[in-house]
Amino acid sequence: MAHAPDPQSRKPRILVVDDAPDVAMTMTMLLKTFGYEVAQAHSGWAAIESARQQRPDVVFLDIGLPDLSGYDVAQRLRTDLGLESSVLVAVSGYDEDEDRMQASAFNRHLVKPVSVKTLKQLLSELCPVGS
Repeated sequence: MAHAPDPQSRKPRILVVDDAPDVAMTMTMLLKTFGYEVAQAHSGWAAIESARQQRPDVVFLDIGLPDLSGYDVAQRLRTDLGLESSVLVAVSGYDEDEDRMQASAFNRHLVKPVSVKTLKQLLSELCPVGS
């Protein structure tokens, strides 16, 4: 399990990756209202570049991206960028056992659409914002 940042030292950084701009924007706005620092990307290569610059604590990563699969992006984040301590959350429209097994580079797997309750609960476990 990843080590959560000290909530008093800085806001946890989150990267939202989804090729559907409206989905990414909605999740970004929601996460910002929860008190997180949030960036977004709409492709695999953009996600890798953003992660290189931002060094996120949590990445919500869509599996079906237009250029690289979410699985490929996750692998690159882990190996090429050394983001072993970041929490990678697969976000997928599929909930089959095979899909979950393929997501081995991920810490968690969420099925679209992700409810606000599920998102809040997951983030309160992973990286709570200082109270």
